[in-house]
Amino acid sequence: MSHSGTTLILIMAIAVLAPLLAYGVGRRLPVPLVIFEILLGILVGPDVLGWAEPSELVEGLSQLGLTMLIFLAGYEIEFGKVRGDTLRRSVQAWLLALVLGLGAGVLIGGGYEKGVFVGVALTSTALGTVLPVLRDSGDLKGRFGTVVMAFGAVGEFGPVIAMALLLSGRRPGESAALLAVFAALTAAAVFWALRPRPPWFSRIIAKTLHTSGQFAVRFVFLLLALMLGASQALGLDVLLGAFAAGLVTRLLLTGAAPESGPQILEKVEGVGFGFLVPVFFVVTGIEFDLDSLLSGGRTLLLLPLFLALFLVVRGGPIWLLAPRDLGRTDRTGLVLYGSTALPLVVAITTIGVDDKAMTAGEAAALVGAAMVSVLVFPLLALRLRERAGAGARPADEVTGSESW
Repeated sequence: MSHSGTTLILIMAIAVLAPLLAYGVGRRLPVPLVIFEILLGILVGPDVLGWAEPSELVEGLSQLGLTMLIFLAGYEIEFGKVRGDTLRRSVQAWLLALVLGLGAGVLIGGGYEKGVFVGVALTSTALGTVLPVLRDSGDLKGRFGTVVMAFGAVGEFGPVIAMALLLSGRRPGESAALLAVFAALTAAAVFWALRPRPPWFSRIIAKTLHTSGQFAVRFVFLLLALMLGASQALGLDVLLGAFAAGLVTRLLLTGAAPESGPQILEKVEGVGFGFLVPVFFVVTGIEFDLDSLLSGGRTLLLLPLFLALFLVVRGGPIWLLAPRDLGRTDRTGLVLYGSTALPLVVAITTIGVDDKAMTAGEAAALVGAAMVSVLVFPLLALRLRERAGAGARPADEVTGSESW
């Protein structure tokens, strides 16, 4: 058997094992599934057991996984629930975080290019990781959950836009012009998605939903391919196209197939979270530069520094601009949830290493800090609000979720 075949078998074995570990540990401690996938990837990777190594096949599947991850992140965001003063405050907080992040990134990285990668990563929020905790604690539908949703949505949408503007290698004006063209194309797609669909459209969705035809699922992937193609044609990062495709898909399914929409999403998530996304996170672990991180020196010192910067860069502006009706406990919880980061950090550092703007050691330190944030910050926020009596009910069984 080829080495790539062996590695793929190991990756899928980890994909099966990780949910079992997340379920078992989740009875006592909420540990997101992605942590187990990355840690097990590190275990079988070159720096520990040496059983798995990246190959062209595995890398291709990993990139598809990253695309699906961003697509599903775009689908998660419900902009109809985040509006008014809360939305304005969340945007202002993110813009302030971007200024702070770019400044910190340039100082740490010693140059603009590396500083942009670090700075943008520091402004992200792992909304998909936070949502299961809020859902299981009963806070998602309340005022606190709505605020976290608003700040988290901007914390996912903002970095994707920043990547398109700042990490493209073009002059800012040129990037902004191309981004405006893409925004116009996306707006046209949104307008089209909101228009009433002909009766046959919903009929064929219902008729093929449980057959080999799978018209709706194929149509969703056609939309994804079209948005990826549009972003690539304009020279923008394909992740922006994937994110926009997620937004358009939610609007389309909500209007054209409100009854079948949840089932269609389950099928698409089955492809994403059941296969492609785990490949991406396990490969991230396999490529994780553990030797550089543990060798001491600057790389090891960067991990706690980055962890602190997540709180300062992302959390500081959230504290300052949180809605005035939130008390101190809720405000602190919002800071902790908003400072939780990982999936976009992995995506940004992956691009940074591929572009040779970041070293593997620096990427490992940043991803390591993000992993600690996912492990620690939501748990602290949950316990803090429970002690203050702010939560709706205890999170008895907050299990790991493959959502970000």
